[in-house]
Amino acid sequence: MKRIKLGLGMQILIGLVLGVAVGAAYYGDPTIEGYLKPLGDMFIRLIKMIVVPIVVSSLIVGIAGVGDAKKLGKIGGKTILFFEIVTTIAIVMGLIIANVVKPGIGIENSGTLAKTNIANYVNTAENMSHHSFADTFVNIVPTNVFDVLAKGDLLAIIFFSVMFGLGVAAIGEKGKPVLKLCEGIAETMFWVTNQVMKFAPFGVFALIGSTVAKFGLQSLIPLGKLVITVYGAMFVFVFVVLGAIAKLYSLSIMNFIRVLKDELILAYTTASSEAVLPNIMLKMEKMGCPKSITTFVIPTGYSFNLTGSTLYQAVAAIFLAQLYGIDLSIRSQIDLMLVLMLTSKGIAGVPGASFVVLLATLGTVGIPAEGLAFIAGVDRFMDMARTVVNVIGNALAAVVISKLEHQYDTKKEEEILRKIA
Repeated sequence: MKRIKLGLGMQILIGLVLGVAVGAAYYGDPTIEGYLKPLGDMFIRLIKMIVVPIVVSSLIVGIAGVGDAKKLGKIGGKTILFFEIVTTIAIVMGLIIANVVKPGIGIENSGTLAKTNIANYVNTAENMSHHSFADTFVNIVPTNVFDVLAKGDLLAIIFFSVMFGLGVAAIGEKGKPVLKLCEGIAETMFWVTNQVMKFAPFGVFALIGSTVAKFGLQSLIPLGKLVITVYGAMFVFVFVVLGAIAKLYSLSIMNFIRVLKDELILAYTTASSEAVLPNIMLKMEKMGCPKSITTFVIPTGYSFNLTGSTLYQAVAAIFLAQLYGIDLSIRSQIDLMLVLMLTSKGIAGVPGASFVVLLATLGTVGIPAEGLAFIAGVDRFMDMARTVVNVIGNALAAVVISKLEHQYDTKKEEEILRKIA
């Protein structure tokens, strides 16, 4: 009898379905969450364990390959400009869709909506409210390399790795042993990643199971219009905006999604972009992007190109304004857009980052931040969607920058598309 071999994506989907079933069956039972949550937390910790070594070693190898600070600056400039344009479009689209669909109209915020404790996010948000855009750029430069490595502060890690990689390239022959060491670390960590991914179906089962057991699927009903609006907005953004960008650079968005299928399923089920960071970098190299670009663009995008998160924040802000009966003028919405553009940068490593951004932002346009307590219970389900959009946007950015730099290998793309056909 022939043995059926299931791919990682299918294994994760099975874990997702089983997790939902178990969570729904034991909804309201705190003991099941006690059993499942440690397993899910362990998987997330395994992912966090491998991200920093991979980013540092891969980035040093990639930057040393570029070997030219001027050329790197050119790539960096194009990358940041692309990120700003796309995230601005995401915010504008979120505002337009929320104003047209009006997900907050007709919902009573007393009785039908349950409040969730958001105290964990408040202190972080208060600190952010005193955090200017200039501070974000100042904090890119680390005062202690080991401290930012321990905290997983990606922007500061990227800055150090870029400088170190340029230094390795600058000293020529003397730098080759260091380069070989970093290449060895990168290859080793990718092997470790493959082993960690074997645990992914169990991690997904535990994460989804504990979430459903805690909140229950019925928590989606009162806020169903908001959830549907967010998912619809994400769908439109991926297939219209990102689809148009992909087409502009001779790429089918459907084929692109098929290439990233396993990573997107994992990102959706874990609601964690970090869970797929190593695999996305590797997959984009296999698709034709050079290592020097993937290792710079994709990690940087995790702080500057969170299109799914910014789109969600715009929709959620307008939803809360409608919930409280606040009529935001065009001027107020423009102010909201500008504030979101600034506050959404450089906080990817903060737990509940989108919540923290909203808490720090809503007060600037007169929306009560306490309203977030009403949507906290379904935030996990919306987080899953915005994580997928973040991943697609960052992976696509690597292709765009590679093509702008005329370093994209179309033969590799043809080969990988032939394999999935």
